[in-house]
Amino acid sequence: MPEGHSVRRLAIQFHDVFAGQRLAVSSPQGRFAAGAALLDGHRLLSSEAHGKQLFLGFEGDLWLHVHLGLYGAWEFGGDETFTGASSIGAPRRIGEREVADSGEDVYTGPPAPVGAVRVRLVSEHGWADLRGASRCDAATGPDVAAARAKLGPDPLHRGLPGHERDGDEFARRLRSRRTSVGQLLMDQGVVAGIGNIYRAELLFRAGIDPARPGTSLSADEAAGLWADAERLLADGVRDGRIITTEPGTWTGSLPEEHEAFSVYQHQGSPCPRCGTDIALRELAGRKLYWCPGCQH
Repeated sequence: MPEGHSVRRLAIQFHDVFAGQRLAVSSPQGRFAAGAALLDGHRLLSSEAHGKQLFLGFEGDLWLHVHLGLYGAWEFGGDETFTGASSIGAPRRIGEREVADSGEDVYTGPPAPVGAVRVRLVSEHGWADLRGASRCDAATGPDVAAARAKLGPDPLHRGLPGHERDGDEFARRLRSRRTSVGQLLMDQGVVAGIGNIYRAELLFRAGIDPARPGTSLSADEAAGLWADAERLLADGVRDGRIITTEPGTWTGSLPEEHEAFSVYQHQGSPCPRCGTDIALRELAGRKLYWCPGCQH
């Protein structure tokens, strides 16, 4: 599932490609026909990410609310003015790499829809197709406010007005629950945007056993997790992929897929810190990678 940095990159790309433009909105697949009819012909005014959820704001207090889930992805294209990724979302290879696009020299409009395109957005200069999302709703401002109220703080909101105490709120939510910290970091009501990769890598970097209850964490441990999440997710937005290892541990200028993480999908390999074999366990139905030697 795309993690928070990918959805933030989506929000940035929608702003760069479509902000202020009047969009033709359709549902080639037909499943979103009623919602598309509500949004069709309106200008896109804002593009916001909160964790793994994308909110596209149109004039008239109308919104497109999308959660990509495990299989959702946006595909983009356009004329020579279009620059960005041609696809963002799932399914993904390790690291959630994107494919860059520099636009078409001769643009004749969007191609014929291929597959189950839930939503198509078209401007004068480009287009975007959504497939496979777990959620795709036309919404009003109050709907969006209610949806966002259910989400925990987002580490990528650092520096935005009104979010100065998000780290404190994260610590409160984390440390008030007896549930394991490995489960809590995946609870979008505790912290928004962290998925399986960031969860494993954050806990490894902090030396925290995923099985520890949230109530056992100190204030300093919670603050450390938040600060590291802010840094790593911001790096992911910048790089367009998840990298949690440090320069100097890679063979090239950027890490290969197996070099980008310390523990994720490295089960059976020696821990880079203590040499203990990385372990794999199931936690709340998801695979979790950790080092039994130095996470305690």
